[in-house]
Order: sequence, then structure tokens, then C-alpha cells
Amino acid sequence: MTHGIDIEVLSGRDAGLAAAVPALARLRITVFREFPYLYDGDFDYETNYLRTYTACADSVVVLARDGEAVVGASTGLPLVAETDEFKAPFVAAGLDVTRTFYCGESILLPAYRGRGIYKAFFAGRENHARALGRFERIVLCAVERAADHPRRPPDYVPLDAVWQRFGYHRRADLVTTFEWKDLDETSASPKRMVFWEKAL
Repeated sequence: MTHGIDIEVLSGRDAGLAAAVPALARLRITVFREFPYLYDGDFDYETNYLRTYTACADSVVVLARDGEAVVGASTGLPLVAETDEFKAPFVAAGLDVTRTFYCGESILLPAYRGRGIYKAFFAGRENHARALGRFERIVLCAVERAADHPRRPPDYVPLDAVWQRFGYHRRADLVTTFEWKDLDETSASPKRMVFWEKAL
């Protein structure tokens, strides 16, 4: 149950996706300030980044709306449409990037968590990838922070168990780095990110 929250699934073919980009950019900046991402976001960078999804016909964005407000979103697209940083581990492992669907993020404002929306996000992305009919795996990627990171909240619980419940398993052999600027940094630095995989 999503308890009154409207779930909308858009692809890169839908004109409505471009209209949602500003709200998505603001949502990413807000949610990714939290641990473990600690992202010091920039609106112009975010809107440019999201053009990857509007430019790809086979992308998917699952939106959660409370009335007109976008309170959550989950994204995905064929891995071939992503940057070299995300494709490189698969190429090195001899995995076919054209058969891999990549999940970008699932973000939800704190007040809306625990309502079943996350489940709707995963179902929306996976159903979209299956409907395209050419993917053998679906993957997501997560930053890994040190257990003693100074900004780690005392009550922080990683999402590992959630992803496992949805059928994903951690691929310690598929690792990349991606740069962004943390809240306490003066410039961007590389962050270690590990992939999780599920067969489609």
C-alpha cells in the first residue's frame, strides 16, 4: 500500500518526463545530502545530469506524488546509455553491457518512508526493464562509506537487507568510483561504489 501517494511510471518517450526534471533535480539535492551520500548538490548540474534520462527512449522514471508535489523518484536506463565509469566494471568482467539495465537511484523524502513506496519503485523499474525484452540482469550501485565515518548517524541502517529482500546480491567484483563534492569538501573527490545485481 502506498497510502494515498500516486505512482507514475514515465519513460524517455513520455513528454511529461522533461516537465518533471526541475522537481527531480531539487529532490535529488535534498535527499542526497543525507548519509551515506553527503552530496553538496548543484541545481544546474542536476538538470544537466537528468537529460541522460530524457534523451534515452528506454529510460524509466517512477515518480511518487503527493498531490502535485514530487516526493520520491526512482530511475533506470540501459547501461549502455550511462557514463564510462559505470560501464567499465562490466566490460572488465566480460559482461555484456547491452544486456544490463542500470538503476540510478531510489530517493524518497523522510516523511514518506515506510509506506510501501520503495516496493513500487522497484516493481516499476523491473517491469519496465523486462518489457523491453533484451536484458538479462538489472543492477544498482551504492556508495560504500567507512564504518567509522564521522558523519555516520548513530541510528544509520544500510539498505543491504532491503536490496537482498528484493532479490539483489552484492557483486564485490564490480566496483567503480564516481566523483562528487561532499558537504564538508571544497572540491569533488572520488567515492567507491559497489554494484548489486538481480537476474531478469
